[in-house]
Amino acid sequence: MERFFRRFIDLVEWWSVLLLVLMVVVVSLGVFFRYALNSALVWYDEFASYLLVWLTFSGAVVASYRRRHIGFGLIVYNLGPGPRKTAEFIAEICVLSFQAVLLYYGWLLTHKMGDETAISLVWVKMGWIYSILPIAGGLMLLISSGRILHLVFGRE
Repeated sequence: MERFFRRFIDLVEWWSVLLLVLMVVVVSLGVFFRYALNSALVWYDEFASYLLVWLTFSGAVVASYRRRHIGFGLIVYNLGPGPRKTAEFIAEICVLSFQAVLLYYGWLLTHKMGDETAISLVWVKMGWIYSILPIAGGLMLLISSGRILHLVFGRE
């Protein structure tokens, strides 16, 4: 199961890379049209900001899996094994709580805004944009749940 999840996270990372490349292309096109052709694209800024939202939350899932989010590593790693495990457990419970909130309210927001459309891209539904909130919240919830299970039942 761990191997499958690791491969899935690798796919999410490649998805983030694709989003970053697409965002660079869109912004470059917008700049080229504005300054080289003197004809601004009305949609590129909004589309690039949606790509940035997706990139941010997709990257947050990868960073969560790889333990790259900000933390107090210096303090925690200088604790003894018992207090370290307790501190990691408390921290993971706090993170899990936030991810549950992100999943729940992201789901509500996605449903509430589902039929609204973007301003300059009328074919883009806002539900598509906001859907990254419950997706990222759910994936990070799985990651944190696995860590909590490992802290409680796993080996040191």
